[in-house]
Amino acid sequence: MKPLRIFRHFPTEGPGYLAHFLDQRNIPYELICIDAGEDIPSRLDDTSGLVFMGGPMSVNDDLPWIKQELDLIRRAAEAGLPLLGHCLGGQLISKALGGSITVNPVKEIGWHPVQHIKNEAARDWLGELPEHFEAFHWHGETFTLPEGAAPILTSRYCVQQGFVDGNILALQCHIEMTAEMVGVWASTGGKELVADTQSVQSVAEMMQDLPARIDALHKVAEVFYTRWLRSLELPV
Repeated sequence: MKPLRIFRHFPTEGPGYLAHFLDQRNIPYELICIDAGEDIPSRLDDTSGLVFMGGPMSVNDDLPWIKQELDLIRRAAEAGLPLLGHCLGGQLISKALGGSITVNPVKEIGWHPVQHIKNEAARDWLGELPEHFEAFHWHGETFTLPEGAAPILTSRYCVQQGFVDGNILALQCHIEMTAEMVGVWASTGGKELVADTQSVQSVAEMMQDLPARIDALHKVAEVFYTRWLRSLELPV
């Protein structure tokens, strides 16, 4: 099969558990390291789908590669190519398809529960998951729904946690985390962990029961990734 194309925007925000998930299933992928100055491929006929990871920048920043990725997402959606976005990646998909990115009422950082939206799309994508489950978060902005998209997740601190539209999955939360990634983000994100609010956890709160939390998150990620891979018509 043609490889998936995964876009990394910051050195510490790579595919994480998604890479392990794909490797286990012998699904090929190509990592495009935008943070290292790699070019954005313009072709779409040599890939099975596009995946966009997170990053500390805003989709509204005036960066050349953001404009290029937005254009690529639009062309991919028009061509019917499967799309998957995590946090910044989900915001990129939203903006490319007509949504807007604005400041969220609060920063949402750490382990916080998300909840199913009660609709057919959520039942299709999340049927195997409990109505409430814990996910990892690290964002200060939020997306709106593009026309035709269906919301599937919400949380106490951020109304829009995920949407789908056919073979497109955009998430605000991070389901790709590994224990190592949580540790690195917690140790390097000190400036963002000073808010006096329940929506921003301390390093100690983030690291509490980390192995069990990561294990549970990987089970959540497997449900999402397995469902998304169905759009590639692959055995999963």
